[in-house]
Amino acid sequence: MITTTTPNIEGKSIEQYLGIVSSEVIIGANVLKDIMGSLRDFFGGRSATYEKVIDEARQNAMSELIQRAQALGANAIVGIDLDFETVGGGGSMMMVIATGTAVKLS
Repeated sequence: MITTTTPNIEGKSIEQYLGIVSSEVIIGANVLKDIMGSLRDFFGGRSATYEKVIDEARQNAMSELIQRAQALGANAIVGIDLDFETVGGGGSMMMVIATGTAVKLS
């Protein structure tokens, strides 16, 4: 499955547009991760703990997006957009929304 943020794929022709696909993933950081993240926030620097949570959520959203496109018979997804938001009390959960257009390439 070819996935891209661009509206087309160089050297390929879009034969058929199959529709918009989307996926939503909400993942929580546990209490220990929240404490470690708070310490990083206080002292400064990057938080590898939260970076891992964000990466896991992104990977899960992309995997689900691909599955939904495959169910439509697509062999590519173009125009992918990833949105990241915090939700829940105190922003303790990360939400990733992935959207794109499922297409068949010739």
